[in-house]
Amino acid sequence: MPRTRTAARSTADDKRLAHQIGDRIREARKRAGLTQQQLAGDRYTKAYVSALETGIARPSMVALRYLAERLSLAPSHFLDEQNPAWSRLAVDMTLAAGDWQAAADGYLRLLEGAPDEQGRAEILRGRAEALVRLDNGREAVPAAAEAARLFGAYGRVADEALARYWLAYGLYLSDQEADAQSLLTSLLERVRAGLKVDPDFEMRLLMALAAVASRTGDYARSLTFLETARGLVESLDDRRRAMFLFNLAISYQETGDTEAAIRTGTQGLALFRSAGTTFESAQIENTLALAYLATGNTDRAVELASEARAEFERAGDDRFLSAVLDTEAQIALARGQHQEAASLAHRAIDLARSSGNRAMELTAMLTEARALRSTGDNPGAELRYAEAADLARGGHSAGRTREVLREWAALRAEAGDHRGAYELTNEALSVN
Repeated sequence: MPRTRTAARSTADDKRLAHQIGDRIREARKRAGLTQQQLAGDRYTKAYVSALETGIARPSMVALRYLAERLSLAPSHFLDEQNPAWSRLAVDMTLAAGDWQAAADGYLRLLEGAPDEQGRAEILRGRAEALVRLDNGREAVPAAAEAARLFGAYGRVADEALARYWLAYGLYLSDQEADAQSLLTSLLERVRAGLKVDPDFEMRLLMALAAVASRTGDYARSLTFLETARGLVESLDDRRRAMFLFNLAISYQETGDTEAAIRTGTQGLALFRSAGTTFESAQIENTLALAYLATGNTDRAVELASEARAEFERAGDDRFLSAVLDTEAQIALARGQHQEAASLAHRAIDLARSSGNRAMELTAMLTEARALRSTGDNPGAELRYAEAADLARGGHSAGRTREVLREWAALRAEAGDHRGAYELTNEALSVN
């Protein structure tokens, strides 16, 4: 399913806190003797800094870290950790910045503070989203289900619908496709009957249904959902259209239509570049690199991955840098450069681990294990598969866990350890 981002719910408290953050940014900027343009540097604009300082916009954690570094301050300077509301805003921004593990942990701490029921519902929904993005469907399902129940009890139907979207996603990750499809279909019917959620919510539902249909092998139905979603894109601004095309490209890739993924991803990349959003462009470049790799065009894959890597290094974003390093490792593996692949994947693991990107840590572990296996280093591959299996058992989807166990079993079978291979195969069959 496409991992689209949910807009944070706007409340009076959020607006008040955004104004307080803006005041602190402005005060620190003036003390440093910087203009708004100077503080923006080459990553943001004067208009964006102005919007932050007046409380019109709320900074992501990535933006806050960048501005804090330019002001020689810690990001925590702008957040009052003694105030529970500040902590909630900080966790929301961590989620928006893509630091899923930190967000999941932060929401769990907030739950320990015994919030009121509506506050609990909001925290649970945020935690459900963070867990989904970590591929932890098993823990996301109860969090999203309780959030939906609480929102429903207070008549907050739009918030309930968003919670049910993440519930469906958690069910999908738990290999409960029929339940996920039923829930998504019900939400789609409610939206078409007049339920107002987010402007792009109907498209997200269609793309999610496409992913479920693809998982069950119904590719014709999946493509029908995708084309229906495409018909709604003209109502969006350029940035939202670009993000939609990005997620659509991922969905096409999941259905096996690599050519459509490349075509759609290229369209999204052009929109992002025209809007000057280089960071988002780099995300699409990495996705396109994987699509070109799937077609065997490793030269183009190398070019795109290199461009994405340069942007992530410039931005200092280790989470996304770990992803593009794994992409480069996969390209190297496809080219027969096994040692280079193992080295890149090892670096990707380190960065993913240090930045809390557990999903990418698992992906990179598998890449390194495959590279080591290709070099004939079976003991090294054995160790990596063992680590990957432990990580997968700790909360990743059942399908991902089975993938690790089956590859590990194949390695043991090749090494003549048929008993070990049998045990791993049995475990893979029992995962649910």
